Amino acid sequence: MVMLQLSGPIPVNPQAKFSILELAHSSRKYLTTLSSFSLPSLFISNSHQPQHPISSFSPVNQSVAAIVFGDGSESRLYPLTKRRSEGAIPLGAKYRIVDAVISNCINSNINKIYALTQYNSTYLNSHLSRAYSGLGLGKDGFVEVIAAYQSLEDQGWFKGTADAIRRCLWVLEEYQVSEFLVLPGHHLYRMDYQKLVEVHRRSEADITIVALNSTRDQDPGFGTLKVNSLNEVAEFHVKSEREPMIVPSAQSSQAFNDNAYRKLSSMGIYLVNRDIMTKLLNEYFPQANEFGTEVIPGAISIGMKVQAYAFDGYWEDMSSIAAFYQANMECIKGLNMGYNFYDKDAPLYTMPRYLPPSTIIDAVITDCVVGDGCILNRCKIKGTVVGMMTTIGEKAIIEDSVIMGSDIYQKDYIQRSSKEGMAIPIGIGDQTHIKKAIIDKNARIGRNVMIINKDNVQESNREANGYIISGGIVVVLESAAIPDGSIL
Repeated sequence: MVMLQLSGPIPVNPQAKFSILELAHSSRKYLTTLSSFSLPSLFISNSHQPQHPISSFSPVNQSVAAIVFGDGSESRLYPLTKRRSEGAIPLGAKYRIVDAVISNCINSNINKIYALTQYNSTYLNSHLSRAYSGLGLGKDGFVEVIAAYQSLEDQGWFKGTADAIRRCLWVLEEYQVSEFLVLPGHHLYRMDYQKLVEVHRRSEADITIVALNSTRDQDPGFGTLKVNSLNEVAEFHVKSEREPMIVPSAQSSQAFNDNAYRKLSSMGIYLVNRDIMTKLLNEYFPQANEFGTEVIPGAISIGMKVQAYAFDGYWEDMSSIAAFYQANMECIKGLNMGYNFYDKDAPLYTMPRYLPPSTIIDAVITDCVVGDGCILNRCKIKGTVVGMMTTIGEKAIIEDSVIMGSDIYQKDYIQRSSKEGMAIPIGIGDQTHIKKAIIDKNARIGRNVMIINKDNVQESNREANGYIISGGIVVVLESAAIPDGSIL
């Protein structure tokens, strides 16, 4: 059974495509009738918007649809992705990683957002449907989750990003949009997509690839572009497990003779004309499974006009546990470091939880970000992200760590649970010392525990004991129990 998230979960027969579409129409019609009673539109005047509006084209909120992907089957953030996709990982004390991408769309006046999900998608599907169903996205605005489904024609999983888009075109083409904006849902950055759309339209490109303004020491894995002075893509380099693939443009001998090339790293973000998307997936490359490594190089090779859009802002693709840890640490250091969580002109949206204020009893807290609903009791916390509903016991010391918090309060959990080992409450026990660690949600850390990596181990898999070490960072698994007196 597949759940298509609209205004609420609706069970649907996965083989009845037209029934699903009718339900979508019915749900949106119902939402439209209530639009006069809904919240005011949350579209804002972004300070980063172009000074000269796009006058000769349709407004972005009417002509662009975003396609957001969760992640693939292989994650670089394991064990944080043991039970959730990368986009659903908690971030910055109260958010999920996917919130950054969805907020970019909302702040860019893109209000038709499809989320295509598959692997470990339960948390992500729930978060997206609950967080964004009540936002004022306008008459036809929505965030719609399309989970992987089976039908008479397609009885397997999505085989990749291109296969997922191809199989969902019958839904994606419901509205007469001009372009599709393809977005990874697990990257952390802030971008005004309206500028991207303007450049794409004025250049009359078929496809525009967003790329970092300079190559990075570590290739993000989406390919390297060779770009001329007109920002036209002359070559596309894709790394594979077997050997690198270099795709020259069909027009390179004619259009690219100025020798003014530069190399840019693709960010995996693509703006594609609607008709071009359909032709690429159904006519030119009907067997392609991956959009970035198969469809994009193919489009370049057959001579389509592919442009590059250089981005010079902060961008983190969460390529490792260390990168995720660093992104959280940077949110503590102020507005000039890393991702800005405090931009009033482009706010970061998430699910409202209606929690009480945090209770802080005789605690010493320095350079920290603390979420709502925490209970911090006579402890010392420095340089740490403390997630919602975290409980920290007396004389505990927390340094340079990421505490993701919990979903319920510990007393309720103890009273209602009869599972073995549940005598250790959710949270961090008295006189425990934690340094440079990531404590996943609902973890139960006992009393007098030392999580300090005293031997400076860089890599260790102790998953059976409730933790691993990656890049020198101790990661305690979700719902793990660390007994009293343990030393990690």
